Amino acid sequence: MAIAADAELILKLYEMRREETLRKGRRFLVFEFQPKTLEELRAVSRDHKSEHNPAWRQVLSYWEMAASLVLRGALDPDLFLDSNKEGILIYAKFHHFHAETEKQSGNRFMAHTAAMIDAYPAAKASYESFLKSFGLSKASA
Repeated sequence: MAIAADAELILKLYEMRREETLRKGRRFLVFEFQPKTLEELRAVSRDHKSEHNPAWRQVLSYWEMAASLVLRGALDPDLFLDSNKEGILIYAKFHHFHAETEKQSGNRFMAHTAAMIDAYPAAKASYESFLKSFGLSKASA
């Protein structure tokens, strides 16, 4: 059961999301960045000279931090998942590009977000819904 400290942390996370640079990065990843190939994705995710690479790193690290707070018990998962699904959306949107890399390296893309999806039925339901909206199957993710 969530307590007042959970609510305070949710509000702090929301306040961080409103920061202009993070807001622009979130808008870019969710709405503007539509890679069709792994190469197009890597032109942003791996090219530190890309104008959009800082957005990629900032947004992913923000959502990974938030998922870690949930996984470590610092934040009530139900309260978090009531209003914070964007990290799951980003995982669903880009995970399939990383499947081959994960097989080779053993490093899971957005590992904390992936673990949160595995651990909480509400997160898994959101993930599956996002996959469906992107036209991806669970097998490809």
